[in-house]
Amino acid sequence: MPSRKGAKAAPRVWQRMLSGRRLDLLDPSPLDVEISDIAHGLARVARWNGQTRGDFAFSVAQHSLIVEEIVAAKEPDPRWRMAALLHDGPEYVVGDMISPFKAVMGGDYKAVEKRLQAAIHLRFGLPGHLPPAVEKAIKAADRISAYFEATLLAGFAAREAAKFFGEPGNAACEREAFTPRPAREMEAAFLARFAALDAELTGARGPACRLADQPDAQGSPAASKS
Repeated sequence: MPSRKGAKAAPRVWQRMLSGRRLDLLDPSPLDVEISDIAHGLARVARWNGQTRGDFAFSVAQHSLIVEEIVAAKEPDPRWRMAALLHDGPEYVVGDMISPFKAVMGGDYKAVEKRLQAAIHLRFGLPGHLPPAVEKAIKAADRISAYFEATLLAGFAAREAAKFFGEPGNAACEREAFTPRPAREMEAAFLARFAALDAELTGARGPACRLADQPDAQGSPAASKS
């Protein structure tokens, strides 16, 4: 038999969560996704690599709440508002990489991120792949939040922020919403908003899809959680 001396062990590709779940990063199962882990993680992941003003880091959880609020101003369907709340869900595992670093990492990072996002969506009753119109609306809200974060917290001039994120237009965002808050507070707020949306999804019966009403990538109509 050939000697196994010096053979390298396979690298660990899973993350153990505080809930006790063990999430495989390369083949994530929706069954290993827990909202408590997502909220805990996102409340402790800093946007802008922590380069923001204030006594606390501006967390991904706080950003996600703002994005969901922007989407909710025009979107009545709880499925797509839930998708907005969870749009950065994978970052509870992989962290918030700034855009320049994502560009350097390329396709491998994006592939892992997409698999995690699909698992999160399926876990909470959303289609694995969102309709294009929904993705577009969430991305627009994401960029609006990024513009205000850049100018209020990250030291960007308005013109510079507009170059990278676009003009926010008439979007109504209260300045107070961008005051960085403690992790525990943002974790609780994220869980509370999730619970409210989940209750709407549970009680919904064939909600009208305002942005899109089309099959998901597997050919099944996007359905609310039951």
